[in-house]
Amino acid sequence: MVVSDAVPVSGGEAEVAAGPPTVSLTKTVPAASAHDGSAALLPVPAPAGPADRGAPVPGAAPVSATVPEPAAVAAHTTGGAGGPLHEPDAYSTPPYGEPGPWAPAPPVQRPAPGAMAGTSVPPPFPGGRQPYPDSTAATTDTAAVGAPATAGAVGVAGGYAHTPLQAPGFAAGPPPQQPGGPGQAPGGQWLQYDPWAAPGGPVHTAPFSQAGEPPRRRNRYGPLLAGAVLLALVAGGVGGGIGAYVERNGGINRVELDQAPRESRDRAPDSVAGIAAKALPGVVTLHVSGGGEQGTGTGFVLDGQGHILTNNHVVDPAGESGAIRVTFSGGETVRATLVGKDSGYDLAVVKVTGVSGLTPLPLGNSENVRVGDPVVAIGAPFDLQNTVTSGIISAKDRPITAGGDKGDGSDVSYVDALQTDAPINPGNSGGPLVDTTARVIGINSAIRAADTGPGAEGRSGSIGLGFAIPINQGKRVAEELINTGKATHPVIGVSLDMKFTGDGARVGDKGKDDTPSVVPGGPSARAGVRPGDVITAVNGRRVHSGEELIVKIRAHRPGDRLELTLERGGKERTVTVTLGSSGDD
Repeated sequence: MVVSDAVPVSGGEAEVAAGPPTVSLTKTVPAASAHDGSAALLPVPAPAGPADRGAPVPGAAPVSATVPEPAAVAAHTTGGAGGPLHEPDAYSTPPYGEPGPWAPAPPVQRPAPGAMAGTSVPPPFPGGRQPYPDSTAATTDTAAVGAPATAGAVGVAGGYAHTPLQAPGFAAGPPPQQPGGPGQAPGGQWLQYDPWAAPGGPVHTAPFSQAGEPPRRRNRYGPLLAGAVLLALVAGGVGGGIGAYVERNGGINRVELDQAPRESRDRAPDSVAGIAAKALPGVVTLHVSGGGEQGTGTGFVLDGQGHILTNNHVVDPAGESGAIRVTFSGGETVRATLVGKDSGYDLAVVKVTGVSGLTPLPLGNSENVRVGDPVVAIGAPFDLQNTVTSGIISAKDRPITAGGDKGDGSDVSYVDALQTDAPINPGNSGGPLVDTTARVIGINSAIRAADTGPGAEGRSGSIGLGFAIPINQGKRVAEELINTGKATHPVIGVSLDMKFTGDGARVGDKGKDDTPSVVPGGPSARAGVRPGDVITAVNGRRVHSGEELIVKIRAHRPGDRLELTLERGGKERTVTVTLGSSGDD
């Protein structure tokens, strides 16, 4: 800063020295220790940067001044003649004028005693005043004056007269040493100066780790880092769980449908499942081969000795030397031998040996069956063993004939059958038809196919017309086959006219090979039946053909008594016949 003049003060008058001297201001100068007007070095306040503090200027000389009386100070500030040192500034331009409206003056702040790093700070003195160092203290920033300074001179800076005063009661001397040693603040801490703090406010201190090092701040990122690590661990665990689930279940977008839980496998005994569970262990599948033919059918166990009942047309391909293999429901397969068969009843019995744990099926009574009763058919249609179907009894006493493939009638069977709508297909033949208690009431034997008419199984499959031999008839025939190897047929001792187209069964005029149509001494001859009579009922039940009459008779045992209704010469009569027994008609 360049000042126009230096103002020495003497005797209360102002005197201006010639020449425009150049003054460089300093922070601290030697000051007098008494108010007696003696010369002393005074501090001249001046802005100083960090570089100025504690660094002496080469060639600098102290500025001397005399502490004036109040009147002398006033004379100095007014130019000695009552006028200002500088002319008034019409534009009020700082620093001589008042602050302009565009730049409000900042508040004046007096920094508390303190210094930058490396500068010691004395302890506070009573009254909040700090003594000025005397001339023996080290002078840092000094003022270079163009002309020698005289006693009583006062430093001027920026047009303002500074009148530093010595704190009363304190003598000039070197600054006291602090407890922490040179260059340290009390308590071993450095003071920090806040330029924006309120004047006279407290001095904030912050500890330094070492002299000259910045203070160690609390690590604000520690909790964040710990939280990030925890979050990473949680995310890793969740991600691992999701990955394992995806790998195990085939993806998070896999469709999973609701499903009922597992339940008990037990079923009501009279349900289809309950009936099948009881009957299946006693049902077998037969595979027959011989004479260039082979076939598949079904049978069921009659007793613990290994006797199995089936249809004649199932085992017929084996002949006298063919092979019969029996497969049980559990999968065990053994060879079987033929015990006996009868084409007229379409029944046969085979026997297995060396098999333990056989499960015979209980036999019911076909006379107890009523139309509408629920039934279950079990067999191996098309070699699909253990197939279960269900239905009802559609009709009773349905006269059917089956076979006849040989052309001579020797293979024709006459059955007073039970009709059922339970699906029966090729392979079901010989299988059991059971009631709701799993008792056998019939032997599945024939179906009515849409393309074959009555007879053995047609190749078109089931159309809901299945026929079974009543178990009462099957029981009698099976017993005879097991005991004697052959079955007996009940007869009435007449030859029938199978070409008769009227209603009923007509007794022929001639028998086979011109023999009498009524066997002399036979059951019918003894009852009074004559050739040409038309039999219209058996035990009160109508018959419409010769086949039906044969079926009705074969439904009984030899020795049974029957009432026959006859028409002779337009008149109707009733006779009683005791059935005979014969190997053929």
